[in-house]
Amino acid sequence: MNILILCTGNSARSILLESILNRDSAGRIHAYSAGSTPSGRVHPQSLKLLAAKGHPTDGLTSQSWDEFATPDAPQMVVVITVCDSAAAETCPFWPRSAGHTPLQAHWGIPDPAAATQPDWHVAFQTAFDTLSRKAAALIDLPFETMDPAALKSAINAIADV
Repeated sequence: MNILILCTGNSARSILLESILNRDSAGRIHAYSAGSTPSGRVHPQSLKLLAAKGHPTDGLTSQSWDEFATPDAPQMVVVITVCDSAAAETCPFWPRSAGHTPLQAHWGIPDPAAATQPDWHVAFQTAFDTLSRKAAALIDLPFETMDPAALKSAINAIADV
């Protein structure tokens, strides 16, 4: 199942969730991440934390969601936004298309990149832990056999995990 994780800057939360899903799903999920206004670099604390947790960091990039809107891009089954609308962040909105429209969910996570450097460790660890719980709940689903309505309901419920 292809999943696109969207955020505004694509430097922290979306990168963390992409890495967690790709490593922990045993190949059942292929996760990608992108931003509506990508920062152009992965936050150094994202890379440091992922490496410390044993996640591969090669190939992680801050990229535009435009790369996933082309006809030759992987077809997404699910698009998850991870911006924090409670903090008045503008969440990217994946446009519906006439061809294929992926299921959409919002899992709002406070932006660890907004923390000051002395607080990075705690902010990034908190985001990682929250995203890991959500990823585990998604991975535990029998999504290969779920109909779209049941899958949409389940991935929306994960927002509260």
